[in-house]
Formats: sequence, C-alpha cells, structure tokens
Amino acid sequence: MAGICNGFQALIKLGLVPYGEIIEPNADTPTLTFNTIGRHQSRLVNTRVASNKSPWLSGSEVGDIHTVAISHGEGRFVCPKDLIGTLIENGQIATQYVNDQNQPTMNIRYNPNGSLLAIEGITSPDGRVFGKMGHSERFSDNVYKNVDGIKDNGMFKNAVDYFKI
Repeated sequence: MAGICNGFQALIKLGLVPYGEIIEPNADTPTLTFNTIGRHQSRLVNTRVASNKSPWLSGSEVGDIHTVAISHGEGRFVCPKDLIGTLIENGQIATQYVNDQNQPTMNIRYNPNGSLLAIEGITSPDGRVFGKMGHSERFSDNVYKNVDGIKDNGMFKNAVDYFKI
C-alpha cells in the first residue's frame, strides 16, 4: 500500500505508517502538520532515498536523488524523539528532502515544510506500506522537460514487480 500527500496523511493517522497496523492515535503518535512557513508550498524539490528496504524502493539505491513535485500546506512530519530513533534503527525513513549537495536539510528552500530530519517519506516496519509527501505520480515523459534531475523514482514499477511474484 502506498499513500502520497493526503494518502500519506491518512496512512499516518491510521497508524499503518510507521506502525504497520491500525492504532488509536494519541498525543505521542506521529503526525503531519502545518508547514513551518505557514502556507501552502507547490514546487519541485529533490529527495534522497535513505532506505530501500521497502518493495516500493527496491529498484533504487540508497543515495539516489529524485526530483519530485510537492503541493501541500500540511506536510511537516513530526513525532516523539524516541520514535525517531526507532525509525532510524529500523530503516523506516525512506526518503528525505535534500539540498544542492544532496544532504538532508532543515533549510526551507529545500525542505518545504520543515519536516523533522528532512523526512519526506516513511514505511511500515516490514516496508510494504509506504507514505510520502512528494507526488511521484506527477511524472510523464513530457512533463518538466526543461528541468534537470531524475523525475521517475520507479516506485510503481518496483511495486508491480514485487507483488506479481
């Protein structure tokens, strides 16, 4: 299962990411909230694959950079400190916003919502559920022709390949 933008919000509210199961939310569960800039952001950003343990990212290498469209007013990922440690340890931080040196950053120019650890996408513990803010579906051969970067992160092909086995 994958959720992009509002779909990511639904997955996180249900608990499917990061827990892998439906839970009753409380004050300590992660969420997506208002961008730190206080308004909607719509533009292209660069993201880095931080973990490819998910079937959705199995065709990517850790460190691959993709240019992706974002369009949201509530995309800032926040969660308790102890959960962040668990996400890092489990390889559940799938994708991060990066600067021109391909480094995760809190700089609003590159991290359009101010997400903790520049997180753009996370997975369930087994990686089969993937939530992300960037619109990977907003890609085709004739879109963004004059923009450098790799626009297709391959997540849909990867999922089809994985699930048809």
